[in-house]
Amino acid sequence: MLKDTKTQRRPKAETPKGFRDYFGAEVTERSAMLARIAEVYRHYGFEALETSAVETVEALGKFLPDVDRPNEGVFAWKEEEDWLALRYDLTAPLARVYAQHRAQLPTPYRRYAMGPVWRNEKPGPGRFRQFYQCDADTVGTPTVAADAEICAMLADALETVGITRGDYLIKINNRKVLNGVLEKLGLTEEPIKRGEPITENEAALGLYAEMIRRNVENISRLDVLRTVDKFDKVGLEGVRQLLTVGRKDASGAFIEGVGLSDEQADIVLQFLGAKGHTNDDTLWNLRKAVSGAKIGEEGVDELEEIASLLSAQGYGPDRVLIDPSVVRGLGYYTGPVFEAELTFEIRDEKGRQQKFGSVAGGGRYDDLVKRFTGESVPATGISIGVDRLLAALRAKRRVADEQPGPVVVTVMDRDRMADTFAIVAELRAAGIRAEPYLGNPKSFGNQMKYADRRRAPFAIIEGSDEKARGVVQVKDLVAGARAAETASLEEWKDRPAQQEVPRGELVQRLKALLAK
Repeated sequence: MLKDTKTQRRPKAETPKGFRDYFGAEVTERSAMLARIAEVYRHYGFEALETSAVETVEALGKFLPDVDRPNEGVFAWKEEEDWLALRYDLTAPLARVYAQHRAQLPTPYRRYAMGPVWRNEKPGPGRFRQFYQCDADTVGTPTVAADAEICAMLADALETVGITRGDYLIKINNRKVLNGVLEKLGLTEEPIKRGEPITENEAALGLYAEMIRRNVENISRLDVLRTVDKFDKVGLEGVRQLLTVGRKDASGAFIEGVGLSDEQADIVLQFLGAKGHTNDDTLWNLRKAVSGAKIGEEGVDELEEIASLLSAQGYGPDRVLIDPSVVRGLGYYTGPVFEAELTFEIRDEKGRQQKFGSVAGGGRYDDLVKRFTGESVPATGISIGVDRLLAALRAKRRVADEQPGPVVVTVMDRDRMADTFAIVAELRAAGIRAEPYLGNPKSFGNQMKYADRRRAPFAIIEGSDEKARGVVQVKDLVAGARAAETASLEEWKDRPAQQEVPRGELVQRLKALLAK
């Protein structure tokens, strides 16, 4: 009989590309931060909502915000006749929930949601396919008072978790203002085709003839929006080149321009560069940029009202600022757009100083629920990048790099495990995080190595001698490690790393030590 020489292939012990594991301190830090943010949201009257991680592709929509590839970017599979997918954000499920339960929900409906989302996109440095989001939205009110409230709440949330004033700015723009700019360019929602009749507006602006001269056949608002969205990467001059004749990128590859004239590009750049020293200056500059375009003037009025409502609550331009350079998601949002930027500097991988950047973004999206109901339902909201905000808190040392572990109660004798459990139970009942050593107790050295690996602040030792005398030994592992590295002999004697404590006073003494 021939022996089967085939060996079973063992699976690789590794996470799939673009995913990662989160361990103890990371998980507890995130939970604590989200709990503080949730408290702010509840304080503002928002209610929690937890939706399914899986939605139908039809409910999610055939697109992702800011992604050009229709029906891509999600993890999807077919089940019977339906295509299902993991949610790619927390906003699309909200639209489905509101459309499904709107008869039972209050209007406006104010909700917050926190949880993981999944995007089937190419991973890169610091970019994962699964990540956490923290959202708050108001559905069912057209007033920009809702947008102002969202911005105020975001400011409070940032300060509550430890981002101090002066270290952040919430910047506000409005898609309607840009629509006014596009209207002045003579651009419609659909591409302008060469040879089509010239409207009175286009003739008055004298723009269509320039398009014909440049032999441009397809210039649409979307072309301009996509170019404007690159402002933070290429700057004003880069946007000018991309709007007109094109430019070379960092790799030397040539990127074709949209085909606007220099005069048209100037109109767009006037909008992007409208930021003044004060909100009033910026509003004046924006009115000049969209003069004559009704939708643009309406957008400036909305920005002025938002600034006024925020100022009345004490949120001035030191915290919330009108900034036309905020162009994220302008193809997705329908009105005000917000972005929370952290202004302090950090060092990148190469040691260069740079601003930390954005940790949250959002805006008004009045057309999302319409996909389900056929009726326009106004909505506005914000989404916080949880991992980004945690990284910022670590950079500012607002959270400990590594949280301390539990107190470890050692085992001196297997037959006395009940005594060990009695100590652990007493500590836990007093609110002290504690655990017994459950490995092989034969080697005390291994128990100490385990306590070090668990980052235990203290180890409790009760041998037969201590039991007979009614005492325990409290070993200060943190002080012991610090003293072993830096302390002089005198300091070592003044702060012994181990002390004997009466058994009946263990909880009281340990609480005092932990408080230090």
